[in-house]
Amino acid sequence: MIINVIYGSDGGATKGLASRIAKKASGKAIDIKDAKVSDFESCDLLILGSPTYGAGDLQTDWEANVDTMKSANLSGKKIALFGTGDQETYPDSFVDAMGILYDMAVEQGGEVVGFTDTSGYSYTGSAAERDGQFVGLAIDPDTQSSKTEKRVTEWLAKLV
Repeated sequence: MIINVIYGSDGGATKGLASRIAKKASGKAIDIKDAKVSDFESCDLLILGSPTYGAGDLQTDWEANVDTMKSANLSGKKIALFGTGDQETYPDSFVDAMGILYDMAVEQGGEVVGFTDTSGYSYTGSAAERDGQFVGLAIDPDTQSSKTEKRVTEWLAKLV
């Protein structure tokens, strides 16, 4: 199974998480700045990740390069999502960027997999929550780093 993990990261937390996910899944981590349309199309499982900035914004490299994703044929593509955020400092927009990526993936015909339970988190709002679940793996590297490894392992077990 060919797995591409495409991510955006400024501070390094999301890059580190993308690298861990790619290594555990025997996949390839690709910075969105370097991604090509073929990176979105030429895999069996596409994993997309982004931190949430400000009041719920997509990370800046994603913003600058989102046309690469929009140019890809994602119809029927199996897509999983992960997002990093700080649920204590930004409780009203926790992992919102993951919700933005979800909307784009669905709009392009992608089949999003890997929804996760919202229990165990402390936030008040998230654009990444649909029908009582997160649309992917939510990670808070600031206040819940001790739970990251277990969450990643359990999430990947459902995907691959």
